[in-house]
Amino acid sequence: MVNCHWGLLTATKDPVPLKSVEVEVEVRDHVATVISTLTYENKEDKPLEAVFVFPMPGDAAVCHFSATIGQKQIVAEVKEKQKAREEYDDALSSGQQAFLLEESDQSPDIFSMSVGSLRPEESASIRLEYVTELAVQADDGLRFCLPAVLNPRYEPRGSEGPSVQVTSVPSSLVPYSLSFSARVSSPRPVSKVESNCSLDPLQYLNAEKTQATVKLAAVHKFDRDVELLIYYKDAHQPSALVEAGQTSVKPGSLMGDPALMLSLYPEFPKDAMSSVASCGEFVFLLDRSGSMDCATNNLGKQKKETRISSARDTLLLLVKSLPMGCYFNVYSFGSSYEHIFPKSVEYSQKTIETALKTVEGMEANMGGTEILAPLKHIYKQPCIPNQPRQLFVFTDGEVGNTKELLNLVKKNSTSHRCFSFGIGEGASTALINGLAKEGGGHAQFITGADRMQPKAMQSLRFALQPAVVDISVKWDLPKKVSVNVLSPPITSLFQGQRSLIYAQLTGECPDAAEGCVTVKYSLAGRPSENKLHFSLRPTEDSGLTVHRLAARSLIRSLEMEEGVKDEAVKQKVVEVSVQSGVSSAYTAFIAVNKADGEAIQGPLVRRNVPAPRLFVGCYGPGPTSSCFRALKPRMSGGDMFKSSAKIPNKLLGMRRTMEPTMQDQFKDVLPKEEPRNPLLQLVRLQQACGCWKLDHALATVLGKTSQEMENSKPALVDKDVWATILALVWLHGFKMGAKDEWELLAMKAVQWLRAQKAPCGTECVDAGNALMGCSVKKEELGL
Repeated sequence: MVNCHWGLLTATKDPVPLKSVEVEVEVRDHVATVISTLTYENKEDKPLEAVFVFPMPGDAAVCHFSATIGQKQIVAEVKEKQKAREEYDDALSSGQQAFLLEESDQSPDIFSMSVGSLRPEESASIRLEYVTELAVQADDGLRFCLPAVLNPRYEPRGSEGPSVQVTSVPSSLVPYSLSFSARVSSPRPVSKVESNCSLDPLQYLNAEKTQATVKLAAVHKFDRDVELLIYYKDAHQPSALVEAGQTSVKPGSLMGDPALMLSLYPEFPKDAMSSVASCGEFVFLLDRSGSMDCATNNLGKQKKETRISSARDTLLLLVKSLPMGCYFNVYSFGSSYEHIFPKSVEYSQKTIETALKTVEGMEANMGGTEILAPLKHIYKQPCIPNQPRQLFVFTDGEVGNTKELLNLVKKNSTSHRCFSFGIGEGASTALINGLAKEGGGHAQFITGADRMQPKAMQSLRFALQPAVVDISVKWDLPKKVSVNVLSPPITSLFQGQRSLIYAQLTGECPDAAEGCVTVKYSLAGRPSENKLHFSLRPTEDSGLTVHRLAARSLIRSLEMEEGVKDEAVKQKVVEVSVQSGVSSAYTAFIAVNKADGEAIQGPLVRRNVPAPRLFVGCYGPGPTSSCFRALKPRMSGGDMFKSSAKIPNKLLGMRRTMEPTMQDQFKDVLPKEEPRNPLLQLVRLQQACGCWKLDHALATVLGKTSQEMENSKPALVDKDVWATILALVWLHGFKMGAKDEWELLAMKAVQWLRAQKAPCGTECVDAGNALMGCSVKKEELGL
């Protein structure tokens, strides 16, 4: 092979045939259609096969794939995967141009694109289209994420099937550009659009502000995923959308009949939601693989908080916020796994001190990302009677056996709820969303400048909410219309969380007809119901978005069935996939330029197009980096994951014992020790029962002396009561901006105060205000 040194080159000096990626997003209410155009150009003197492995939202439905060469467009067809691969190979061997797009066998959020027989000096434009749902955020925003970063996936030892082959380079060296624009439309006005990337000003297209456009301010540097947060007025109102079927397809089939998308957002009674569970088994599963030592963001800030340190602080908040009377345990994993207690233990001062002491010493030193083994161990533990199990999983989500993991969670879904957290850019959306969906919980993503703590506390509030049980959905439709629900049954409902249901409508439906759906459930022992009346008149110009998402929902349900290895189930998946034009694990898009059978001169050269990753730079370059890498391997590609050996805590803690001159030598490599956040210090001092102790440690956090706190205490007030009031006054007076993080533990403190039956009224609060220099009312504290 001739080494070419012109154009855009990889780190190995090979020319990169991919020149640019252009992405256009069409957001309609809470659904997005994404069109990506990839431009390839062969600047070599030999024909090429370009292979590009890239990430995609895990719940996306890929529905179009085509190629344009010169003036000719070739549209791909969906075929059974093995047949598509054989047709692709046959086309290349016979001198025809071919294009193949297929989903990874291990994870539905990884796709590979093969562009075969690209002749010298020839260009090709690839068009890829998919549709996806937008997740609802805690602040009422709808989140769209374009994964731009593909971290190498760790393939566990002994896993079946080939690994996902990812050619990756540091994001700063990605040799192709990305342009991005979005058009937003909704029946409701668009309030604002925010992003983790720089945006040009939002442009409204009409006076009602129901349509707007936005685009990235500059060429994207591939140093993070592109995230949009879209805000509408009254964004969470329930709605139903009916979409007409294809006229070219006979009625009775999925694509020939109308399809319905139902968005449910039930409002729970406030008094029912005010109660917080005082029981439960809370199991925390923390990723300690090497990649967790990367910075939580890559935004160029001076302070580089690592994923593992943020996770440790989050665990502190979570454990301290748990109610008395519950049980808990903490697991951590890498290439192996550990647990603090042999089995979940009762929540007490002794057990939380043991747990937190262990958590504070946890480092990202456990090798690879093998989450399957600890999950199996957790599920083997018998459930504690009258203590509902709640599982919290924290990971940067870079695994290759996603489907195997989700099957395990689904199998055990009746015994627990699973709350998942994807940490950092490149976390697998298929894994994080899938864990929550199959486990009946809630998923959160922590990217860019996001802080993990408030998002984790929101999920804990969900876990502490009274469980919604006996969920049922009843349809009331005209006599000649029937409904075939394509989505799996709803197993969980949370305040502030949307549920989507897809269905196929069959039969004769008058244009003016209406339907009604009733959702019934029981909350805190009280039956409730929500009704939604909707028009059965199909919407115009919807682009079959609902049909494709409905097909995707049905395909995913079939793929997750117990009998997925059964040939009949696979055949059903292939049938739905081919009929709808939506990709699946068992199909692929194949396009062949059969008009040009001209023989190719010379051998076909393979070029792996590199995808961006964020691993390089986790430990900072420097003249002594190689010395430190002897202690802690630097992450480049997936190499470090091949070793399952732990790095001794003694070596990781060497910074504290080094001579000053050696510390100076390693200053660019070793993590910086930052002063502890006063809020977290206060949280650490709270007792399991909810109170604080009147001691020197509390005085230090509050910025007072022990003598000042003693002298200001009202005469008849107990020391612990006084300390607890001071802590609450400080939280309400100086940390209201972080209320989401401390609200639950403050509620526990108030409950403890009420149980003391001691004077803790206005006089105490006024004395606390005088000491702390703030003004907080008794009612604000909940007293």
